[in-house]
Amino acid sequence: MPCSSLFASRRQIIRGATALGAAALFTPGAFAEALMLTPRLTEGPFYPDKMPLDKDNDLLIINDSTTPAIGEITHLTGRILTPSGAPLKNATIEIWQCDANAVYLHTRDSAPKKDQQDKNFQGFGRFETGSTGEYRFRTIKPVPYPGRPSPHIHFKVKLGDRDLLTSQIFIRGFADNQKDGVFRSTGDLIDKELVQADFIPMKDSMVGEYTANFDIVLGKTPDDRERNARR
Repeated sequence: MPCSSLFASRRQIIRGATALGAAALFTPGAFAEALMLTPRLTEGPFYPDKMPLDKDNDLLIINDSTTPAIGEITHLTGRILTPSGAPLKNATIEIWQCDANAVYLHTRDSAPKKDQQDKNFQGFGRFETGSTGEYRFRTIKPVPYPGRPSPHIHFKVKLGDRDLLTSQIFIRGFADNQKDGVFRSTGDLIDKELVQADFIPMKDSMVGEYTANFDIVLGKTPDDRERNARR
């Protein structure tokens, strides 16, 4: 979701919902206050218990392998921002998700499904933001699995050794989102919008690639809290 489309107060959005309709609520430039914070969601049980040797931002190729992971290639990008819209530099974003065969990089999931697991999918990646707060990953379009009918990508944002936010990215408009317990627990309509991203077919791609843009808006960082405490 573009950064400009996130500007709004919850009260304005709810008040305008009846008159404008849900689609109009996220029109860029519709409102101009503070950015709405990305909702927190559960880490889930499958954050990797054994980190892969390759932890870069390309989850389709492991180390020097020439065999890519199976799945629909997705270029996931976005920015990590403060509520004022300022980019957060030197933040680390981690993502993890199941492979196209619905297996996570976690021994509780992969051990009983070793014949099913895609050994060419990295399953986890990291990226450190620069001065613009931007991040990018090459991964696969998420798939559902037993117990979670809504495809999703987990993410965690850190600054140094401090965790700032853990949440999940869902496919906007996916038919079974409302059947997913985590998605339903997100909160109201606005919170649900804030954890969804459009997965758009990449124009002229010969292999059916997708792009997805998802800006992450954090609350106060630990540095902000420390500065406020000294005042």
